[in-house]
Amino acid sequence: MNKNRVSDWMTPDPIVVGPKTKLMEAHRLMLDHNIRRLPVVENDQLIGIVTLGDIREAEPSDATALSIYELNYLLARLTLDKIMTRNPITVSPDTPMVDVARIMLQHKIGGLPVVADGHLLGIITESDIFRMLVQEAEPA
Repeated sequence: MNKNRVSDWMTPDPIVVGPKTKLMEAHRLMLDHNIRRLPVVENDQLIGIVTLGDIREAEPSDATALSIYELNYLLARLTLDKIMTRNPITVSPDTPMVDVARIMLQHKIGGLPVVADGHLLGIITESDIFRMLVQEAEPA
């Protein structure tokens, strides 16, 4: 593997949201941009991450006894600070990709924020690992 550091494969400057972003707004952002995770930033510092799975879990079950009006009212008020994973596991731009894969496997997660000096630089995902493997396997 010639290029085997996070900085070579990460998505730089990912779309981010604030902790008071509404659940519905974050869900729409994910769908519009075809992404599965959003770093949550406050005062230029990473404070959490929210995944599409987190959003789906926060949405009501079909078995709820609440009316559609009550559901919409509650969903319209729900903000990401209530459902996000706080202080997520992060990696640095210099982290070897094999370590990224190991961390993701160990913690059963699909993406990691890339942070340096407390600032979010990018995001590295399982798709980036697959892309790296495919590119490295292609004949020169």
